[in-house]
Amino acid sequence: MKVVIIGASFAGIAAALEVRKKHPQATIILLEKQTTLGYIPNGLHLYWDNKIKDLNEARFVTTAQLDNEQIHYHLGVTVKKLNTKQKLVHYQAAENEDIMSYDKLIIAAGSRQLSEKITGSHHESVLKYKRYHEAQAALEKVADSQHITIIGGGQVGIEAADLLRRQEKQVTLIESMDYVLFKYLDQELILPLEEAMLKAGVTLKLRQTVSSIETESEQSVTVHLGNESVITDAVILGVNVRPHLTFLDEQIKLHMDQTIKVDQYLRTSAEDVFAVGDCIQLMFEPGEEREYVPLINNAVRTGIVAAANLLKPSIAFKGSLRTIGTHVFGHYIASTGMTEAESLFTNRAVKTVLQKIKVNSLPNAETVTIKWVYEAESKLLLGAQMISKANILEKINTLALAIQTKQTLEELKQKDYFFQPAYSQMLSTTNPVSWMGERVEEDEN
Repeated sequence: MKVVIIGASFAGIAAALEVRKKHPQATIILLEKQTTLGYIPNGLHLYWDNKIKDLNEARFVTTAQLDNEQIHYHLGVTVKKLNTKQKLVHYQAAENEDIMSYDKLIIAAGSRQLSEKITGSHHESVLKYKRYHEAQAALEKVADSQHITIIGGGQVGIEAADLLRRQEKQVTLIESMDYVLFKYLDQELILPLEEAMLKAGVTLKLRQTVSSIETESEQSVTVHLGNESVITDAVILGVNVRPHLTFLDEQIKLHMDQTIKVDQYLRTSAEDVFAVGDCIQLMFEPGEEREYVPLINNAVRTGIVAAANLLKPSIAFKGSLRTIGTHVFGHYIASTGMTEAESLFTNRAVKTVLQKIKVNSLPNAETVTIKWVYEAESKLLLGAQMISKANILEKINTLALAIQTKQTLEELKQKDYFFQPAYSQMLSTTNPVSWMGERVEEDEN
């Protein structure tokens, strides 16, 4: 069996490794547009945070690892078109065009940072650093810039703002919604973070939409938003990524947002063709409405599931809870599942509880604020959000698993846990309680 995988980022690599595990005799070929392999998209943030000394260290896989698994790869390859009826991939490598056949095809082409709504966003002074060569260019441009404007208050945007302020850069962050990280947290959880951002000197422009970016010279960029403009040295585009799938043929059906339609086994409408990662929409749980969730954990999991279903549909994808975690402006922030804000757009009757609890039993312990989002009648956990000055990031994984396994709040109270007073409370942070002096606020719905 010959398995061709278009794209060698997280989804493509995960798929290739899983195919090798399940099909030891298969021929596996990766076609990657970039000339480098395994670059971590937020590698520049790792460099700015002194976690690595060189951008080349930001790798999640090496050529030696793929060679060891007998996985073939072609770098610097651009796929031009597919012929899914004849099972052919037309591609270009350097100046040469070629055709490759396949038995099974996995489309893991990833995504790119772009904005069709912002005129001038494609200029080189508008920094996008998802790819290695982009990160190299951004590193040099930022070093020469004093005032940097960030468009987008998602995870990439706020992490960049924090790291740039530590470099004593002047930072303006523009977000079209009422508050930052709106996809992942409700507003009351975000207020301490926004206060910390303002205290650190970030200029926050909320409820503002960028219409165009005008480049006047190499050292001057004007960002237009409504009746206002911001003159800056450089711009970081932190808006949502989007798939770029111009090579697909008419046999592969798409959604309105140009993502590929797949079933629960990640099969496309074309026979023996699968799609994974940033190329597809995902659902909160099977049977619910799909949405675009371009996260690395989703890329890896979909790659694994597609590989498991190559010969026959055997493992359905369990859905995405949009689990995230980060550390910015002195706060650890994590979220999984449904927020209260988005619950208003569902048919479920939802209630919430806001809880503050110490992270350990020592007198000077930090507290963590947790918001529980649950189904009103059954008390089934639907979502959770956390913010603390202590590192509570790993705890969100427990709550993500609780949602996936359909735990109720009552069941979570009996979740087993270890107790060591220097590291935990008498009851674990992720065991919802309403006593011992913790502050609990339940909504009035």
